[in-house]
Amino acid sequence: MNKIQDVQQQLRQHSYHWLVTGAAGFIGSNLVEALLKLDQRVTGLDNFATGHQHNLDQVRELVGEAAWSNFTFQQADIRSPEDCARACTGVDFVLHQAALGSVPRSIANPQLTNETNISGFLNMLVAARDAKVKRFVYAASSSTYGDHPDLPKVEDRIGKPLSPYAVTKYVNELYADVFGRTYGFESIGLRYFNVFGPRQDPNGAYAAVIPKWVMALIRNEELRINGDGETSRDFCYVDNVVQANLLAAMSGSEAANQVYNVALNDRTSLNQLHTMMTGLLAARFPHVAAHKPTYVDFRKGDVRHSQADISKAATLLGYAPTHRIGDGLKQAMDWYVDNLPR
Repeated sequence: MNKIQDVQQQLRQHSYHWLVTGAAGFIGSNLVEALLKLDQRVTGLDNFATGHQHNLDQVRELVGEAAWSNFTFQQADIRSPEDCARACTGVDFVLHQAALGSVPRSIANPQLTNETNISGFLNMLVAARDAKVKRFVYAASSSTYGDHPDLPKVEDRIGKPLSPYAVTKYVNELYADVFGRTYGFESIGLRYFNVFGPRQDPNGAYAAVIPKWVMALIRNEELRINGDGETSRDFCYVDNVVQANLLAAMSGSEAANQVYNVALNDRTSLNQLHTMMTGLLAARFPHVAAHKPTYVDFRKGDVRHSQADISKAATLLGYAPTHRIGDGLKQAMDWYVDNLPR
């Protein structure tokens, strides 16, 4: 039995109270689904700035009414200390996913990004500390590595941030570390690398690349690649992220008050990604086979290459990704085709 199976068995035998912030979002809703399937009691918090009610509706359909009865939803905002305190009452574990993502959005509106990702994060830390939460697990980001050139990325070597978003995610780590040193409050930061999967929003100016491309390919619309297409990322399927969150919450104190990479230790270029996606879709949509992308300028604030060293998460958390990018794309593609608007 591997570590995640051990944790899942432990959770089936004991029900805890979990708070998932950003519960109506992409990663948050996947965490809610996983916890409810393990018979956990879950409170979800979201202000619907980027999350959607239809994500929660889909979770309800997938888990069934019996499991759904263990879910309570609070429409609230992490920028409100009162909302955070209310949500943390009686909670054992917090999985903090609420944030304003996107490097371009942070460049366009740094104040709002700061307000949500730093002030909101601090509000949640204070509320969780005051509620005596056992463990605070939060979504950190690979953007923290900034301009550091080394590959793969190792947790204790970072460079200068390249965007306001990256600044906010680094400040989260600093605050969490200070709360550990000052108050003895246990937290774990998970540096996500380019997560993708079901319920990821394809719409809007700041949509993630994979669902946005799927929709463009199906509709036979222009698909833009920033730069020459050789920019590479460590794409991580959402099930791997769910695993990391559960392991982080249930790990021993020796793993606490640290940050961990959550990815595959792999690199896929945007050109390779386009080839993989057209290959998966062409059987159902023949026009996709002849699709050619449009190359445009490099995007401000983007790093050229990203790849994670995951040995620390493997050693201290027992993290063992179950989905490589090809596996994840195959699994996600059915959802994308069935659920993305045509």
